[in-house]
Amino acid sequence: MTQHITLQRSGARAPKIWTILAPLVASAAFSACVTQHQYDDAVELARYNQTSLHEKEKYASELQAENERLKRQLAQNDVNALSAGYSGDLDTRLSELQSKVDNLGHEPGDIERFDVEGGYVLMVQDKILFESGSDALTAEGREALIKISGDINAKPHGRIWVRGHTDSDPVAKPATKEKFPHGNLELSMRAVTVGAELTTSGKVNARDVVVAGFGQYDPLKDNSNAQNKRLNRRVEIFVADQNGQKGATAAPASSKAAEKPTPKK
Repeated sequence: MTQHITLQRSGARAPKIWTILAPLVASAAFSACVTQHQYDDAVELARYNQTSLHEKEKYASELQAENERLKRQLAQNDVNALSAGYSGDLDTRLSELQSKVDNLGHEPGDIERFDVEGGYVLMVQDKILFESGSDALTAEGREALIKISGDINAKPHGRIWVRGHTDSDPVAKPATKEKFPHGNLELSMRAVTVGAELTTSGKVNARDVVVAGFGQYDPLKDNSNAQNKRLNRRVEIFVADQNGQKGATAAPASSKAAEKPTPKK
């Protein structure tokens, strides 16, 4: 009797347990279904993002390539403009410089100004700018360039050409040959130091300055004597007028330079 009663109670409890477990089983099955759906969505989203990222990277790469192309084109345009201005215009303007030196009426000073078509030229002897064989500005040279910069900045102007020249004597000193292994052409590029001083201490706009070195290949005089060699060792600073018009009447020279023996480079 007792055993029978226990069986009845167990049988009575079975439906209640199923009532409790059924929702849990259904919930678990539903949860598994939602998780798979979310996974599928995540995979699809990842594929979309990957495709989108690839397209954006491709677009960015194309933009960068186009930007580089435009920069190269702009740089080439600048070079072409400078080359055209240099070869077709500047040489013509400076062709009269030698005759102006010949007709100066006195011995050229350390710094001489000559008015030419479209601007003026400051001819600076290298002995006040550099020690022989050195590319470091002297204190006198730095002071002179600061003064020149003030004169340049005193009124509107166009492009500024800084042109370095040497005489025909070969570079001989071992220390100088080590510093300038390519000889006079490289030595004439000390004009870079002059241009840099104009734009730093002198506050001339660097965008206006162009530097060139000619070595021994554009002399004012033949290199037959010490005086002519002194004139040939020079830096010319050509300052173009803002409107490309001819400058005013010729300006006076600065200090008078005494002739000295040609220093060994």
